[in-house]
Amino acid sequence: MRFLILPPVVLVVTAIVMVLLNQYVPLAQLWESPYRWSGIVVLLIGLGIAQWHARLFHRLETNIDTFGEPGSLTRQGLFAVTRNPMYLGFIIALTGLAVCLGSLAPFLATLCFALLVNFWYIPVEERNMQRKFGQVYLDYKAEVRRWL
Repeated sequence: MRFLILPPVVLVVTAIVMVLLNQYVPLAQLWESPYRWSGIVVLLIGLGIAQWHARLFHRLETNIDTFGEPGSLTRQGLFAVTRNPMYLGFIIALTGLAVCLGSLAPFLATLCFALLVNFWYIPVEERNMQRKFGQVYLDYKAEVRRWL
């Protein structure tokens, strides 16, 4: 069950829901091709940001599992300007997909994903980080914003 609620799984499920919403309940068409194709660039940037930081975790040999014990605290990469670059990358990628789809409903699914991340995943991670790193994490949290 835990595997099913890991952020990358929820990301894929959200993307599938976005496609289905676009197909069956688009709510409003926002733009047509060729403008929709600009979303591919946004999607790739978001996936690139997330992948860059996942590789950084691998290189640092730190835990990437949202619900696991944190391995280390880093300020490398975009962790210098946001405490959550992987989640930020996911949200950017979903926004790009919503642009590609061209209707309003996919943006609502992206918003739901962002709210889930902000109010469930991140608080779990922050509690774990504070428990493990104490004042060092609190100092980092005071210096670097949650998002941007």
